[in-house]
Amino acid sequence: MSQSILVIGESGGGKSRSIFSLDHTSTFLINVIGKDLPFKGFKSKYQPYDKSTKTGNTVTTHDAILIQKYLTSVSEKMPQIKTIVIDDGGYIMSYEFMAKAKEKGYDKYVSLAENFFNVIKTSKGLRDDLTVILLCHSEDVIANGSTRTKIKTIGKMLDEKITLEGLFTIVLMADKRKTDKKIDHFFVTNSDGSSTCKSPEGMFPIEIPNDLNAMLGQVKKYYNS
Repeated sequence: MSQSILVIGESGGGKSRSIFSLDHTSTFLINVIGKDLPFKGFKSKYQPYDKSTKTGNTVTTHDAILIQKYLTSVSEKMPQIKTIVIDDGGYIMSYEFMAKAKEKGYDKYVSLAENFFNVIKTSKGLRDDLTVILLCHSEDVIANGSTRTKIKTIGKMLDEKITLEGLFTIVLMADKRKTDKKIDHFFVTNSDGSSTCKSPEGMFPIEIPNDLNAMLGQVKKYYNS
C-alpha cells in the first residue's frame, strides 16, 4: 500500500515551493491548474509526459477520473517513479463545480465529493514504494467560538460525511514568517487545536523546513527504525 501525505496552506504559503527539493528523475507531477512552479529551473526538470515516447514526468489535468488513471499507470508502468505530487489538488473540486455551476440541486455536490474522495482512495492503493503528496489550499472555519484551519472544500458533504484529514496519517501545514532579512518558509507538523495538521508522535519536531525531500527522508527513517 502506498503512502499518502496531505499538505495544506494558504496561497503563497509555500506548498508548491516545497517541490523544489524532490529528485525530478523519480518524481511525477500532476499539475491540476497548469501553473508555473515557483522555483528556478522547474521547466527543465518537469517536462510534459509524452504517451508515444513514454518520456516526461508531468501532466496537466483537473479531471478526477483521468488523475486516477495516471496514478494507477505510474504505479504499474513507471517503477523509476517513487513520488507523485498532485498540485493544487483542491482545484479538482473547483473546476468541476464551475463546470456545473448552472445545474440546480444537490447531485453536483455529490459528484464532486465522490470524485475527489476517489482520487484520495486511489492514491492510497498504489504500489508499496510510492508516496503520493496532495497539496491543497486551507481555509479557516469557526466552530464553538474558535477558529480552526483545515483543508478547503466545496459544499458541506465532504465536511459533514467525511473528515478528509482522517484519511491521512500525516497532514502538514505550509506557513511562512518574515524575519529581518528574509521570508522563512516551514511546515507545521502537529496542531495545538487550531488546525488539522498532525503526524505520528516523535516523527518530527513541531516545525520542519519547507523541504519535501527532507520530510520524506525523515518519514522513511521513522518507519524503518
